Amino acid sequence: MTAVEDGLRLETRERPSHGTARDLVAEAIDTGALVTVVGRCTVDYEGRASSTLGPGERLVMLKPDGAALVHTDEGQQPVNWQPPDCDHEARLADGHLVVESHRETPEEHLRVDFEAVLEVSAYGLTDERDLSLEGTEEDLRQRILDEPHLIEEGFVPLATERGTPAGAVDIYGEDAEERAVAVELKRRRVGPDAVGQLGRYVDALERDLHADREVRGILVAPSVTDRASRLLAERGLEFVPLTPTGGTADD
Repeated sequence: MTAVEDGLRLETRERPSHGTARDLVAEAIDTGALVTVVGRCTVDYEGRASSTLGPGERLVMLKPDGAALVHTDEGQQPVNWQPPDCDHEARLADGHLVVESHRETPEEHLRVDFEAVLEVSAYGLTDERDLSLEGTEEDLRQRILDEPHLIEEGFVPLATERGTPAGAVDIYGEDAEERAVAVELKRRRVGPDAVGQLGRYVDALERDLHADREVRGILVAPSVTDRASRLLAERGLEFVPLTPTGGTADD
């Protein structure tokens, strides 16, 4: 079921397959949505201490700021939680949906293994403060087209939504040394999935263009998680902190 109420996008799947649930949770994480998963699961935590919860029906909430909460049917406090700035991930393991939340400092890892998924929902939540700061990806695109130097001095946009076998590149252009540049835009804090998406675009452009043509990949977003930052460095990709409206992410 998909609905739109007052600009709020809501997607809910009841009793989805584990693969469908994984895809929806992963997409929600990548797009900066708030996601909830209800189902029968076990919960394991490793960090400053360690804990295990046996099988039970619980509500798991992943917030776009990196926070994670695990609730039971009792009390107002979560039975397990992770603070903001964690990396979320959804994957399949032994046929189950596994949702994980990890942070580096201090080292902490929360793993929720769903034996059965009753419902998954993704919400494009925001508030007035968020709206005034972030805007939309189209706002971000227009800002860069109007002021290409925000990417770097000498950057020249050549096309938007340039098609590749891996999907459409948000902005395609050239740098001051006439190297091809693929720019991927995200209006909110992003994690590893956005890095993987940009990497696929770069790989596709390298195959499409002449073999001797260097292709740079630049991810533009207000901020990235620690894990995404490491992946960018490993792939030789770049990051420019920028918000859709005036100012940079640090303003």
